Amino acid sequence: MVPIIELIKALVLGFTIGISAALIPGPMMFATIGISLKKGWKAGLYVFSGHALVELGIFMLILLGAVSIIGESMISYIAIIGGVVMFLFGLVIIKSAKEAARTDIISSATKFDITSGPVSAGIVTSILNPTLIIWWLTAGSAIILQEYMTGIIAVSAFIAGHWIADAGFLLAVSSSFSKGKELISPRTHERVLYICGGFLAIFGLWFLLNYNDFSSMI
Repeated sequence: MVPIIELIKALVLGFTIGISAALIPGPMMFATIGISLKKGWKAGLYVFSGHALVELGIFMLILLGAVSIIGESMISYIAIIGGVVMFLFGLVIIKSAKEAARTDIISSATKFDITSGPVSAGIVTSILNPTLIIWWLTAGSAIILQEYMTGIIAVSAFIAGHWIADAGFLLAVSSSFSKGKELISPRTHERVLYICGGFLAIFGLWFLLNYNDFSSMI
């Protein structure tokens, strides 16, 4: 039986990582806004479904492929690389918070060429996002493997938290912009990015300091 505190930790971690990535303006956000301006508030849910399909495939590859051949030295290696990447991502988010919060999102979204449906847009903007792939191959895989050592239900809690953040944010974006309103003020956006970036940097350091604990679990 997985302790409830471990499930809560996995859920919160998944949510925080999800919202940290979602708040950085990028192709998926621009696609969501552009589609919502034309098709209404449901666009966020459709874009998320495409994004979730891509991530589900990545999760399955990590669990079915890596877990079956992973060894003690490899766990330590993944934890170290994952910690470094998480720490650097946190610093990047902090450094770019002010600029990201002040991005002219409406202007960028209307210039974003959307030639496919919302589900396809979610798939394409995910597959062609090198940051997403790098994240899940390093820090993301380290986190998933760590949760897997606790139990598959912990992995499910992490994924659930991550997808709640993704779906909730994209739905909030499409609902807000379909009505011609800005989701949050630039100042609030900036503050949230600082908090999320700090969380990721701290958790990355924790990974680096505890990588031996991960290898001892297998």
